Amino acid sequence: MINPGLTGAATAVLLALTAGAALAEYPERPVEIVVPWPPGDLEDVVARMISDQIQTDYDVPSAVVNQPGGGGVIGATNVWQSGPDGYTIGMFTGNILTAHIIAGRAPFGQDAFVPVGIAINYPMALWVRADLPVHDMAELAAYARDHAVSLGHFGFNGPPTRQTMLAAQTLGFEFSGSAAFDETNCNTLASGDADVVVSTVQLMRACLDSGDARPIAAYTSARIGILPDVATLEEQVPGVAAPAWAGLFVTAGTPQEVIDRIAASAERAMRSPAMADLAQTTGAVLDWMPGQAAAAFVADQYARVQTLMTQ
Repeated sequence: MINPGLTGAATAVLLALTAGAALAEYPERPVEIVVPWPPGDLEDVVARMISDQIQTDYDVPSAVVNQPGGGGVIGATNVWQSGPDGYTIGMFTGNILTAHIIAGRAPFGQDAFVPVGIAINYPMALWVRADLPVHDMAELAAYARDHAVSLGHFGFNGPPTRQTMLAAQTLGFEFSGSAAFDETNCNTLASGDADVVVSTVQLMRACLDSGDARPIAAYTSARIGILPDVATLEEQVPGVAAPAWAGLFVTAGTPQEVIDRIAASAERAMRSPAMADLAQTTGAVLDWMPGQAAAAFVADQYARVQTLMTQ
C-alpha cells in the first residue's frame, strides 16, 4: 500500500517505479503465440521458431497455439480479448487485419492491434491440377470458357481470392464454383474438391515435387525465387495484385517495453541460419520489419485492400 503521507509527486514517482519494475519482469509466465490456421503452413513454422527464441531468451515456457476457423477471425478474436499484456501474441496474415475488417466480418476494428513486426511475404500462387492443359492465366481463361473449373481458396474476402476473381473477370471467364477451406493443399486438388487453388509453396510443395500440380501465377511483387519461370499475376493481368504477408501483433495498449522485448526475440529468430534455410526451401521473403515501419506498411496494405474490395 502507498503511504498516505507521501506527496503527490512522490506518489507518482513510486507508481512509475512500481510499473517499471513490473514491466522489467516480462515475461514472468508462459507466452502463447496464436496462429489462426491449422499447423504446417509457413506462418505456423515461423511462429514456432520465434516461440523457441522467446523461450531461450527469457527462460519461460512459450508455445504456439493453433486456433483455426472463420478465415482466421476466431484466433484473432481470442488474441484481442486476451488483454494488452503481451502474453498472448497473434501471428496474423494480412487478410485478418484488412479484408475481414473492411467487410465487417470481424468483431474488432482497424485499431484493435499494433504490430510487433512484419515477418513474412508469402510465396502465394494460383495452382492447377497437372492434368489440366493450363500453364498460365491466358490458358486458364481459354480452358474455363469451355469447361467447368472450380476454385478453392482461404476465404471469400481474402485479398488473394479477390485478386483471383478480379483476374477472371478481367480475362472474361467465371469459375463454375468456389469454396473456402481452412487450408488449401495437395489433397484439395487430388480429392476433386477444386480444380484450381490459391495456396502457398509450403502447402503445395509435395505435389509440386511429385508433378501432380503446377503453379500458373505468383501472387507476389516479384517472381518467387524457387519458381523463376512462373510469371506474377501482375505480369499477366496488370492492376489486380496485392501481395500476401504476415506478422506478429499484440492487442492495442500493450506497453512498448513489452513489445520491444517480443520484437528483440523475433528479430533474432528471423536473422538465424535456420530461418535463412526456410526461406530458401519455401521461396518466401522472411525478414523483419519492426515498429513504425510495420505500422506504416499495414496502413498502406489496408488502403490497397480497401480499393481492391470495391472493384
